[in-house]
Amino acid sequence: MHPIPIVRCSSLLQHKASTINQIKQVHAQLITNASNSPSLFGKLIEKYCALPPPHATKYAQLVLTHLNSPDVYPLNVLIRCSLPRQSILVFANWVSKASLVFDDFTYIFALGACARCVDLSALWEGKQIHTRILKHGFCWNVMVQTTAVHFYASSNEVLSARKVFEEMHERSSATWNAMIKGYCSQGEKIKERACEALMLFRNMLVDVCGVKPTDTTMSCVLSAASQLGVLETGTCVHGYMEKTIHLPESDVYIGTGLVDMYSKCGSLDSASYIFKKMEEKNVLTWTAMAMGLAVHGEGTQALDLLDDMKACGIKPNEVTFTSLLSACRHAGLVDEGLCLFYSMERYGVTPLVRHYGCIVDLLGRAGHLIEAYEFISGMRVERDAVLWRSLLNACRVHGNVVMGEKVAEVLLHIQPHENCVRIHDASEDYVALSNVYASAERWEDVEMVRGAMKVKGVETKPGCSSVHSLVSNHS
Repeated sequence: MHPIPIVRCSSLLQHKASTINQIKQVHAQLITNASNSPSLFGKLIEKYCALPPPHATKYAQLVLTHLNSPDVYPLNVLIRCSLPRQSILVFANWVSKASLVFDDFTYIFALGACARCVDLSALWEGKQIHTRILKHGFCWNVMVQTTAVHFYASSNEVLSARKVFEEMHERSSATWNAMIKGYCSQGEKIKERACEALMLFRNMLVDVCGVKPTDTTMSCVLSAASQLGVLETGTCVHGYMEKTIHLPESDVYIGTGLVDMYSKCGSLDSASYIFKKMEEKNVLTWTAMAMGLAVHGEGTQALDLLDDMKACGIKPNEVTFTSLLSACRHAGLVDEGLCLFYSMERYGVTPLVRHYGCIVDLLGRAGHLIEAYEFISGMRVERDAVLWRSLLNACRVHGNVVMGEKVAEVLLHIQPHENCVRIHDASEDYVALSNVYASAERWEDVEMVRGAMKVKGVETKPGCSSVHSLVSNHS
């Protein structure tokens, strides 16, 4: 086999249709020619990482061992292109090698991998990487610190993200976006975090560094306004965009954000106006409009959107069907909801648990309790306790004690995946059964359930309420 020139190797690596055998042939020629080009080995790693596992992991890591002298560029490519968990392992493996000095991109890619990783250990590993960043003096790099903000925010450590943000001497638009988006992504204290995001946006507008909001910034701010649900706030954000962005509805993402914001703030007319005004719409736009119609009880109009989507060549996804089924649920359209559910696979969408949940709630609200029970029993996906609780609540509303007892028996025998008793979930089930008996004025049975809870040590969770207030700054 004649050696392939280095230039030819580079050309082959740039070819998009390279197979595993072609990539391995180029790899062998680079070793034969004793090439030590970091850029070529970087391209080789990219090609390997584009392959499905296990080739991506197996061969990409071998590339670094064939370099005569280690170089940080191929390592950075490997960390950037690998799957998140593998990227973290690669970084950890090279930490102990004193012959290689990391640069800012190494830390950016490694910390970014921790942000994308879903397992619990990624938070601890990311904190260790951040500690090395501080130790080795990379904390002055704007991109590195912005990645740290993104990492902590993605890991639900929003206070740590804000601490890094406040300590930065220089911030880019990406830094502000990462922090604002971090507030909007929090699962707890949604309204409180939304207020923080909007206050941070206000600070961005008056910041002495003069960093201007981008389209991404405005999408995040619209998300915060949607979560807050205050129409006046959302209107102010829209007004700012009208002054600073020429025709904000012309951007499909900002337009979609406006539709979502106005829908959630209670102004369906404004949402419909923006929706009709948009020249370009994607599946997210149609889904936002469908959900807006759903929460406002306009089930028939929401279903009409499916035909309009088909006419525009837009294929609905799982979230779209969730919105449409929710519309049927709110409007009590039983036949239409069932027809829609059974048509999902024709659109290439496999029903998920949340879609089954919409149908159970739809049947339960309409009083079709037997049909709902049979529907759950015939599910092709794993049944969870939430579905049964929905049906049990419907039994209480409609005063069907017999069905309520039957559903409660199923619920109380469901074992959690952790093989341990979750007291809070158990208390919900006992209380729900007690309420079914109470609605039928069977007080002896109510006392029996309460007694069983006491014997088994099941305690109800104390109720609480919160009051949300907006504080105006008049300074």
